[in-house]
Amino acid sequence: MNRSITAIVLLACVALPARAASPIGPEVSAWFSEAQFLIDNDMLARTDRYYTNGFKFGGAVKLDNIWSLLRAPGNVALGITRPDPGLEIFGGLFVGQNMYTPKRITDPKPQPFDRPWAGWLYLGTVLQVVQPDGKVLDSVEFDIGMVGPASLAEHVQKGWHELIGAPEPRGWDNQLQNEPGFLIAYMHKRKMGTSNFDVIPHAGVTLGTVLTLARVGGIARFGRNLSGFGPDRIEPSGALLQNTRASLEPGGRPQWEYYGFVGLDARYVAHNIFLDGTVFRDSPSVDKRHYVRDISVGVSLRYRAWRAGLTRVHRSEEFTTPLGGSGGQSFYALSLSYEPDPPTRASVPASALRP
Repeated sequence: MNRSITAIVLLACVALPARAASPIGPEVSAWFSEAQFLIDNDMLARTDRYYTNGFKFGGAVKLDNIWSLLRAPGNVALGITRPDPGLEIFGGLFVGQNMYTPKRITDPKPQPFDRPWAGWLYLGTVLQVVQPDGKVLDSVEFDIGMVGPASLAEHVQKGWHELIGAPEPRGWDNQLQNEPGFLIAYMHKRKMGTSNFDVIPHAGVTLGTVLTLARVGGIARFGRNLSGFGPDRIEPSGALLQNTRASLEPGGRPQWEYYGFVGLDARYVAHNIFLDGTVFRDSPSVDKRHYVRDISVGVSLRYRAWRAGLTRVHRSEEFTTPLGGSGGQSFYALSLSYEPDPPTRASVPASALRP
C-alpha cells in the first residue's frame, strides 16, 4: 500500500493548476485556474463488483515543452473542429486510476465466467475550446498509462478494504497482465436554454487500445444561475475545466450556483480492454455488449470558488457469459473542485488572442 501511495503522490505533484497558453499565438501568462478531485465508487449502491472504483485529480496546467508534447494529439483534433483558429485552447493535466472486479472478490481462483480483474493507471491531458457565445464546447482528452499490476489497483483496493474493515479482495493474481495503453477522446456539447433551465446534448468518439466507442446523449438541468456544460465526470472528456466557461459568462459569475439534472448517454462499444482482454497477449475475457447506456441523476452546488456534485449512475448490462448476463450496475460519482475567479477576457492581452 505504501508503494501505491508514493507512486500516486509523485504523479499528482505534476498536476499544479495554471492555464495552458494558446498554441497558435504568443504565450499567455499562467494563472491559477482550478483544481479538481473526482471519484466513482459503488459503495453507496451497496455493491462491490464490476466497475468498483475510479479516481481522477488534477487541474489546468502549463508544462512548457513537456506539456506541448502531451497536448499534441488534442491540438490536431481541435484544429479540425474549431471554426475559428483564433479561439483560445484551455488545457488540463490529470492522473487517474480505475479498477474492475468480478462479483466474488473473496474467491482467489480464476473466474472465467465473470468479469476479469483489471486496473488502469494513467496520465491524461484535457484540451477544451468554447465558442465566443459560450454555447458550444469541444473537448479532447489524451490518456496514456498501464493496465495490469503496474496500475497499483490491487494495492489500493486491498489497503482501502483493510482501512474500512471490508472483506479482503483475494483474486488479484488473476488480473489482466501488464500492458501499456492509450486513448484519445473527443466530445462536442451544445447548450440551449436559460439561466434556470437548459438542455445540453452531446456526441463524441473515443479511439485507442483501452477503449474504442461512439456515443450520443445529453442532460437536462434545472436550478439557478446555470453556467458551464454540466457536472464533472471521470470518464474520458468528462472532466470539465469550468473556468474556461466562467471567463465568458455575461456579467460575471454569481456567488451561488446550484442545479439538479437528469441525463442519458448511449454508447456503441467496439473495444473495451477491461472486457475483451489485453491487446498484445492472451488474457481472461468475456463477451461484451456493444450497446451500453448510462442513466444519471444528480445535483451540483457552487458557492464562490468551491463546487461539489453528486451523481448516481445506472449502467446497463455490459457483458454476457455462457452462464448468463452480468445485469446492470449502479454507482455514485462525487466531484469536488476549487475554481477561483478567472480574469475577464479584457484582462488577457489582445496580442495573445490573435494568431
